[in-house]
Formats: sequence, structure tokens, C-alpha cells
Amino acid sequence: MAKILKLAARNLARYWRRTLLTSGLIILGVVAVLLFIAVSGSFKSLIVGQITDSVLGHLQVHRRGYVASIDNLPLNLNMKPAAVAQVEKALESIDTVVAWSPRLKFGAMFSNFTETTSIRLNGVLPEREAAAMPMLAGRLVQGSVANGLLERGKVLIPEILARGMKIKPGDTVVLVATNLDGSVNGQTFVVQGVLGDVTGPGGRDGYVHLEDARALLRMTEGEVSEIAVRLKDLGALAAAKARIADALAGVKNPQGQSALEVHAWDQLSPFANIARMIDLMDVFIRVMLVGIVLIAVMNVMMMAVYERIREIGMISAIGTPPRRILALFLAEGALLGLVGTAIGVALSLVLVYALNVWPVQFKFGRQIDLVLAPSLAAADALMIGAIVVVMAILASLQPAWKAARMDPITALRHV
Repeated sequence: MAKILKLAARNLARYWRRTLLTSGLIILGVVAVLLFIAVSGSFKSLIVGQITDSVLGHLQVHRRGYVASIDNLPLNLNMKPAAVAQVEKALESIDTVVAWSPRLKFGAMFSNFTETTSIRLNGVLPEREAAAMPMLAGRLVQGSVANGLLERGKVLIPEILARGMKIKPGDTVVLVATNLDGSVNGQTFVVQGVLGDVTGPGGRDGYVHLEDARALLRMTEGEVSEIAVRLKDLGALAAAKARIADALAGVKNPQGQSALEVHAWDQLSPFANIARMIDLMDVFIRVMLVGIVLIAVMNVMMMAVYERIREIGMISAIGTPPRRILALFLAEGALLGLVGTAIGVALSLVLVYALNVWPVQFKFGRQIDLVLAPSLAAADALMIGAIVVVMAILASLQPAWKAARMDPITALRHV
């Protein structure tokens, strides 16, 4: 086998221009695929982190039917205190859960005494919300964080509303809400801070203390609209969702159906569709790489067989068995794939390192600059390498088979 590889390397060196061109195409394909995987993976992780760590959480628990009507923020589909207690008990028993935050979501009228508009509000427990949404405080563009997130009697408002109504931290505003019975109640609040926008659901929401929200809605019970859950590892999302759903399966409504629903972040955010498109593009890029390798290697190997017909006839005439000729041409294709892959992976690692030294910044929505931090997993590099080598061998198979079955006398007569 070593002799065959040595002969294959020598043959490739003899036709170095063709070898260089073919290897260059393979290197270009490998670099393009690995860079796309590294950059798109970084972009996807970064944006998913922005959405889950500042707005949605990794999972959310709702009363059955709430998500289907979430645009209306229905107060009649809030979870009652008994259900909340059961959810928290279930979450305490699951080791992959780091934190969770109960929320009371409702719509209200927002006024600065001269102008009035509508606002979506989240009543939260500041310390719990800050633990479950560690990037929420980082969205603050004006004002300050206190008591974990905000204080009683104060409100955090979205930047678009503050800019449109010329409101700044320290200003007094009025919130007017309609409770479940249809009665209206209003309270004054002090603006503690202004939150920068984030693309997706919740990006234009305001925040008040949970007790202030209940007082504004004149609630006598500790109801909540949802419970946002943060996990230790987003990779354990499916398993954690299944465990939480199993733990809550015993909570039934009067119709005998499960009273609670568990939703992952990708069921609540439109960005999940973009993430799926990125994964689909990843597949297409890999298919393109396969095409590049197949065409490039098959072309060079067919030309090698055509140009070396007399040589093939000669080595066949002196007793070289067909299987050894077959192995020789397969080895040439495999070496092309191995060399192209090795150089392509090395060049990709250098470029990924360069992108971390000189990072790429971009804006997502109206947020502050986000910085890409691409990384290349060993599994991805090995998978791409394996695909390239296998495709190179398969591309060499037909020309190699043709060379192995060539009649020596006919080959020697070839001009």
C-alpha cells in the first residue's frame, strides 16, 4: 500500500499544474464551507442568546390556550396560584433548570399627561427576572438598574416609546389598565430607565414590579401569565422541555385535558424560522462542496487516464494486475482529497482566528453593535474532511475502473 501511495504522489507531482488547480478548487470549497459554518453558527448563537437571555428565556410555561391568544394578553387565561405553585415545585426538581421568573403580562394606556399611547407591560419580580434574563439589564440605554432590575413604583419603558414621547428617566407617567371585570384603574409611576430595542416578541415591552402590576389590575390573587425558565445548557432544551411537561402532566383542567403547556423559545419567536433557514443553507453549502469535489476530481482523473493510456498499457503488459492499477488511480484521487482538505482546514482555522482577532461587528434591529465570535468545532472539520475524501475517492472510481480494465495491446497502440 505504501508503494502505491508513493507512486500516486509521484504521478500527481508529474502533472503539478493540474494537481495544483484541482487542489485549489478543493481548498476553496473546504474554506468556504467551514467559514460559513463558523460564521453562521456564531451569528445564530449570538442572536438566539440575545432573544432568550433578554426577552423569552429558554422555555415558558403557560395555561392551556394562552399562547394561541397571546397577542390579546388575555387576563382570563392567567395561571392561578395553585398552578403556579405546582409549576415551581416541578421546576425545583429538575437539575437542568437554573432560574425561572413569574410574569404578569397585560396591556395598558401610557400617558405623559400631554400624550397617550398603548404599551405592553410585564409585571415581574426584579431579582427573579434578572436571574432568568441575565442580558435584560444590559439593554438599558438610559437610567439605572436597582433592586436587581427595578424598584416598586417605577417602570422601565421601551426606547421607541421614550423617543416618540420625549420621556427620560425621572419623569412621571400614568399607566391605566382594564382588569378582568372591565373596571379601569390608573396609577402614576416614575420612569426608572429606558430599554433598547431587540428584534422579536417582547422587544417593545415595558416592565413594572409584579406587585405594582397586581395593584394596577386590582388582583386579589397571585396570578401570573407565564413562567419564563432558564436552563444551564441550551443544548438540553428538548430533554428539559420533556421533563417539565411530564412533571406537569397531572395538572388537568375541568375538561380532563392538560391544564398547562410548555413552549420552547423557538415556538414563540419568529427568529426560529431564520435559524432554520441558516441550517438549511448549511446543508446547501455542503452539497455545493460535494459537487465541487466530484467535478474537479473526476475531471482531473479522467484526463489522467486519457493522457496516460500508453503508460497504463505498459504497466499492464509487464504483469501489473488490474486491482493494483485500480488502487493506484484511487490513491491519486484520495491524495488530492486529503491534501486539499488538510490545507483547506488549516487555512480555515487561520481565517477563523483572524476573525476573532479583528472581529466583525453588526447591528441586529436597533441594538448596540454585536460582535461575531466564530469558532470551528473539531467535529465539523472532521465531517467536512471525511466528505471531501470520500467524494474524491468516488469521483476517481469510474476513471480508475476504466484504466484497470484497459486492454494492454490496444493501450500500447494508442497514439
